[in-house]
Amino acid sequence: MKFLDLAKVYIRSGSGGGGCISFRREKYIEYGGPDGGDGGRGGDVWVEAVDGLNTLIDFRYQQHFFAQNGQGGMGAQRTGKDGETIVLRVPVGTEIMEEDGETVIADITELGQRVRIAKGGNGGFGNLHFKSSTNQAPRRANPGQEGVDRTIWLRLKLIADVGLLGLPNAGKSTFLAATSNARPKIADYPFTTLHPNLGVVGVDGAEFVVADIPGLIAGAHEGIGLGVRFLGHVERSASLLHLIDGTSGDPVKDYQTIIQELEAYGGELADKRRVTVLNKIDTLDAEERAFIKDEIEAATGATVMLMSGVTGEGVTEVLRALRQTIQDQRAAEAALGAEDEPWRP
Repeated sequence: MKFLDLAKVYIRSGSGGGGCISFRREKYIEYGGPDGGDGGRGGDVWVEAVDGLNTLIDFRYQQHFFAQNGQGGMGAQRTGKDGETIVLRVPVGTEIMEEDGETVIADITELGQRVRIAKGGNGGFGNLHFKSSTNQAPRRANPGQEGVDRTIWLRLKLIADVGLLGLPNAGKSTFLAATSNARPKIADYPFTTLHPNLGVVGVDGAEFVVADIPGLIAGAHEGIGLGVRFLGHVERSASLLHLIDGTSGDPVKDYQTIIQELEAYGGELADKRRVTVLNKIDTLDAEERAFIKDEIEAATGATVMLMSGVTGEGVTEVLRALRQTIQDQRAAEAALGAEDEPWRP
């Protein structure tokens, strides 16, 4: 299945059915009076998060979703049938945005969450509705309310506990393949990862989800390389794993490049908890490892761990550090949520 994380969709809710003008005509009833029924409601358009989806590829082949119109009212006081509702089924983590691509209508973060994005029109009143003591034979009825035409964007942001960051060929895909059942593409050239990958990683009996995104390069926030389009997939993560290529000629510059791109991207991404790791240490001797580690820590102030995704050296320690940062972040979020709750007697 192809991965698609952005889709433009055209939706329209159903229009309400018109009211009916009708009079009762029965033998032996001299003054039958009005009996026109009301029109039915138009169908709504909903978006619902369902299980088993991790891409918006279905919306590449169908972009138009129109709910059914309500049926018009009929004689004998019969109300028209309501139009059928349409439900757009999306993965958990989907943002619904206005046509401008910036205004967020709703953020669907829980399985089963439903949001109505276009309300169907109300049905019109039939002439029975207008009967009164002074107007016993009304000849008027209301038309149904028009439906809502709308253009929206669906943007998927994968929900993961850890997001992988680094320059191309920093070893992100190798790490994911070595620690989970995910099988991302691995090769000795840049940009082997063209779309995000998810993997479930376990350590000491605990499991968490890791998201691997395409590598960033200098100027990514200006669209260079694959740009920062995929950074949205690590926005929801509790922690970031920043991998630095140990075979790079300037690891300090590599570190600073990623941090600068995170800051240019905006939001709270640059302030997220991070675990910084010097990868590919299997290609370095003990002296080189210590020198590069000290160099990065002195220049950036970050604590640097050592790891080799190929041989597995240091991987368990990195996973334990990630698990701890996830626990700390979740605890901080829970405490903040408790503070925001209103007081109750």
